[in-house]
Amino acid sequence: MHIAEGFLPPPHAVAWTAISLRFVIISAYRVNRLMYDRPQTKLLLAASGAYAFVLSAFKLPSVTGSCSHTTGTGLGAILFGPSVMALLGTIVLLFQALLLAHGGLTTLGANVFSMAIVGPWMAYTVFRGTRAVNAPLAVSVLLPATLGDLPTYAVTAGELALAFPDPVSGIAGAFIRFAAVYVPTQLPLAVIEGLLTVVTVNLLQQNSRKELDDLAFALGGMK
Repeated sequence: MHIAEGFLPPPHAVAWTAISLRFVIISAYRVNRLMYDRPQTKLLLAASGAYAFVLSAFKLPSVTGSCSHTTGTGLGAILFGPSVMALLGTIVLLFQALLLAHGGLTTLGANVFSMAIVGPWMAYTVFRGTRAVNAPLAVSVLLPATLGDLPTYAVTAGELALAFPDPVSGIAGAFIRFAAVYVPTQLPLAVIEGLLTVVTVNLLQQNSRKELDDLAFALGGMK
């Protein structure tokens, strides 16, 4: 789902970078405040970034110029809120581009927008909704981590469709074509990520209960 280096036309790459930059700047401010207000959560924040790095590093071939994989951003979104994940996701994507040739520098803005901005906001919205109706905690983790991946895939398909519209059916036709290629791999991967995130949260409850309580996690997380 990362778009490869040099695959987007330069005007598109610049536009997505400009759009994502504002979110990343706000995220840097939120992370700085978090470190100042809750220094005891530093390890949990680092673990959320590492979780996203590991899960999104395993990829399967997909659309030309892209690939299929889990995102790992749902965990950080439900723990710290979506704005924090914009910076964490950018760091993850930057290191993957430099160290693993996964994604790219010119497409960093587009990849950040889909994976580190849109996906976490979806995950957090679903998490808050499930906690508001008192759903079991396992459900409140499974659904956000699973459903948070879907808009990431859709936005990536949209970015590719805007850059490479179909000669006959235009952007809409290209979007349907790109999205249809993602479905067979991304839907199972999203469910797998949801299940892995439930297991991870259970482990955190056993080993980092105080930090989770500081974040008011069981009540719906940070606002």
